[in-house]
Amino acid sequence: MFGETAWAQKPDKQSDKNKTTITAKRPARIDNRKNSKLTPQIPSANRYQKNKIFLENADVLSADYNISKDYQVLTGNVKFRKEGMFMYCDSAYFYENTNSLDAFGNVKMEQGDTLFVYADVLYYSGLDEMAQLRYNVRLINKDVTLYTDSLDYDMANNLGYYFEGGKIIDSQNELSSVFGQYEPDTKHAEFLYDVELRNEKYVMRTDTLHYNTATHIADIVGKTVIESDSNIIHTTKGWYNTEKENSALYERSLIITKDNQTVVGDTLYYDRNSGIGEAFSNVILTDTANSSILDGDYGYHNEQTGESFVTKRARAREFSQGDTLYLHADTLRTCLDSDSLRLLMAHHRVRFYRSDLQGVCDSMSISERDTILNMYSHPVVWSGERQVSGNEINVHMNDSTADWATLPDFGFVAERIEDVYFNQLTGKEMKAFFEEKELRKLDVKGNVKVLTYPMENDSTYNKLIKAEGSFLIVTLKPKQEIDKMILWPDVVGKAMPLYLARKKDLTLDEFKWYEDLRPTCPDDIFGKDEEMNALMNEEVKSARRKKKSN
Repeated sequence: MFGETAWAQKPDKQSDKNKTTITAKRPARIDNRKNSKLTPQIPSANRYQKNKIFLENADVLSADYNISKDYQVLTGNVKFRKEGMFMYCDSAYFYENTNSLDAFGNVKMEQGDTLFVYADVLYYSGLDEMAQLRYNVRLINKDVTLYTDSLDYDMANNLGYYFEGGKIIDSQNELSSVFGQYEPDTKHAEFLYDVELRNEKYVMRTDTLHYNTATHIADIVGKTVIESDSNIIHTTKGWYNTEKENSALYERSLIITKDNQTVVGDTLYYDRNSGIGEAFSNVILTDTANSSILDGDYGYHNEQTGESFVTKRARAREFSQGDTLYLHADTLRTCLDSDSLRLLMAHHRVRFYRSDLQGVCDSMSISERDTILNMYSHPVVWSGERQVSGNEINVHMNDSTADWATLPDFGFVAERIEDVYFNQLTGKEMKAFFEEKELRKLDVKGNVKVLTYPMENDSTYNKLIKAEGSFLIVTLKPKQEIDKMILWPDVVGKAMPLYLARKKDLTLDEFKWYEDLRPTCPDDIFGKDEEMNALMNEEVKSARRKKKSN
């Protein structure tokens, strides 16, 4: 009737002979009842009855009906079946009426060739279809293995969970936590408290994590830190594909690279294989080593090349010295040259502000190698009441302070002295020298023109002087007071009383005053796109005229 199962001793209705030997520890839930006949299970019965436990095999089956009629004691090669699940052990108590059992020694649960569970002890309750596995527990589902000492397995919903520490290992990662649950059907796992996801490339630490062992995607739902040799990531929400090593992170996530750069944004997309990170909305890229910050509405960073850029209301801030430089352009980009020195490039409608220096141009670059700021396409720079413009301006910085500047292809300098009166100077090539943020010397070569208003002893201006020559040297005292002006050779010029001067006499032909474009504060670097476009169009027209004349 039981296949390989054999009775240890049949019950006898006479006095003390109705006792059999029980080979396992009696459970606490047994109570004393009168003898009743043990009914064999029919081998031919439907083994797929809902929540029905069938005894398939045991070397010895015994019972003591003076103690309880509720359970049978099984020893030796014990085997049970619940629908498609088989359960094995060395010994067990079987509660047939409630479809429950307690199993001891070499416990194994097996479902097809996909799910295997091992433990030292198993308590199964047929009332709620809950299996409680204890000590040295292993759950194996294809390439996934769960390790713990306490696992409760809900057989009705095919869901296992541990609550006193455990870990899950798959082909990609090892995940550990205080509490965890795993669903073999969906491959979905959840982890709580002291969660750690570890592989050979990085470690993820958090208190709450959802993970799928089929897709290897971790869903981040709480404060999380991901550490690797290349960077550290801080986030609170998003997903991370641990197989493809890419991720989407939300709610102001942060990436800190190995070269002390940081990327922050409302949304970050990161690919660890390529080292490329993209940031959207309220983006901030910080370069601690170079004391600079890039921000905008879109940012990009490549860890492998060291290249970064921001666009859409892009701004750079350089604060290596006490005075911060604020710079805006359509696109701001940083990269490394062949010697791994950083280069900052600004493209289109560039505007910058510092308390002692302001400027505009169409493109700009700043090199860490030679600390030169290069301005192209009709650059204009202001300092105090002085305006400098040309086709190209190059400024050499020493500790973020200009010490010399060149205008290699045409230059124009204008200085407002009173209302409509401007000292003016133009030439084919210029070089200026500075001390303590003030101009001290100016060398001009080729087609030199000068218009100046000398101050009288009573601090008034009564005349103007116009002169032309081939070379000019100007030296200045502190507070920008002219010390000497030497113009040579073949100098021509004239002096004119102001009361005789007409409007056209007050300026050189090359004179233009761009005060409306001048940034007046850090926030003023934004806007004025139409005025900037007009300036650039003026540059294009000037270049065409120059080309025709040549």
